[in-house]
Amino acid sequence: MFSLNVPFPGEVSRLATDLARPVPSATPRQRGEQTLVAKRLATDGRSPAVVEARAREVLVSEPAFAARVAGVDWFEEPTSGPGPVVYLTVESPGLRDLHARLCEAFDPVPEVEGDDYTPHVTIARGGDPDAARRLLDREIEPVEWAVDELAFYDAQRHLESGRVALDG
Repeated sequence: MFSLNVPFPGEVSRLATDLARPVPSATPRQRGEQTLVAKRLATDGRSPAVVEARAREVLVSEPAFAARVAGVDWFEEPTSGPGPVVYLTVESPGLRDLHARLCEAFDPVPEVEGDDYTPHVTIARGGDPDAARRLLDREIEPVEWAVDELAFYDAQRHLESGRVALDG
């Protein structure tokens, strides 16, 4: 599975890492493993290069947009994998618009994309629900940034396979 991810500043990664510490029984996302998924891109038997080329066509003239990490929330019972999943909330009308356009070109993954899409950066997965719940009350200093490029990510090989610039 490929995904099209939104790069974010190191400040967001540090914040997620720091917030994971009070939930020691959870599995934290390590720096470099943290992602903000704009859209998953199933290959469906096609070459990853073909999928990436199609995504680049869809993204021609796509505008840059603003994003903001503003708080902490959770998926108490996630659609897959162990829960709860504690995450940084991401506010970005531009990202939601981009996601909707990408869902027109690439089928949305049921229960996590389309109308169910929740932009987020995972802090930790699993562990003690009470410890995770306590994180929900934490106030954080918001982090804002401009998104002027997106990254293609190959989940099977755990690496970024390319980037695409957005119109600034």
